[in-house]
Amino acid sequence: MVSELLDASEPAPYEVHRPGATAPQLVVCDHAARRIPRALDHLGLSPEHRASHIAQDLGAGELALALSERLNSTAVLCNYSRLVVDCNRALTDASAFLDLSDGVEVPGNRELSEQDKELRAAAIYRPYRRAIDRELDRLCSIVEAPVLIAIHSFTRFLDGEDRRWDCGVLWDRDARIARPLLDGLRDDGTLLVGDNQPYSGRHPEDFTVDHHAEDRNFPYAAMEVRQDLLDTPAKLERMADRIHAALEPVLSDPRLYTLRG
Repeated sequence: MVSELLDASEPAPYEVHRPGATAPQLVVCDHAARRIPRALDHLGLSPEHRASHIAQDLGAGELALALSERLNSTAVLCNYSRLVVDCNRALTDASAFLDLSDGVEVPGNRELSEQDKELRAAAIYRPYRRAIDRELDRLCSIVEAPVLIAIHSFTRFLDGEDRRWDCGVLWDRDARIARPLLDGLRDDGTLLVGDNQPYSGRHPEDFTVDHHAEDRNFPYAAMEVRQDLLDTPAKLERMADRIHAALEPVLSDPRLYTLRG
């Protein structure tokens, strides 16, 4: 086990874009990057696998930034791969440190000790969590309940399953944004939009929204977008426009920014 995970020449565990923005929404992306700390020696993965969907949500970071720009909102993005530590999981969840992902073995995650896991949590996971809380706390000086917008992307084929949705809206106890967002995205009939598909907001693995929004009774929007709809700049901008157009009427209502009763 190494004693320090990140050295001074490596990027910080997260990035904050548009710091200090006063729009009452915070955009977050847990799986924005594929970077692996040098001390972990690429986790034993090939360049091909380090560049694939198992290492990051392809296009999600760029989409989060595009939405942040359209909303003039702050965004917080994790700077390291989900394979180092998955920032959308509780640390007690076995899938926070995957040693097998979509059929690919991750040698550097085999038989991790609790010390190994704690090193990664201390270097990346907890600083990222604290950054989200700081931004939400800051926005609480502007509104009673800021909106959390969580952006993810998904590969069409996973473990042999064909996930045919173009995008999905994930939610659990709070439908204030989810219901009108689903309607807005489906409005012209050109997108196949999943309601809690291809993943469910009711699953405990959906940690970021649960911890930072639902536990605090804040409104939220959690989205999954299929990665082949984000793989060129033109496609990505088009999807950002679609999501923003569906969100804008909901976010413009001042009654939204209250604690869920």
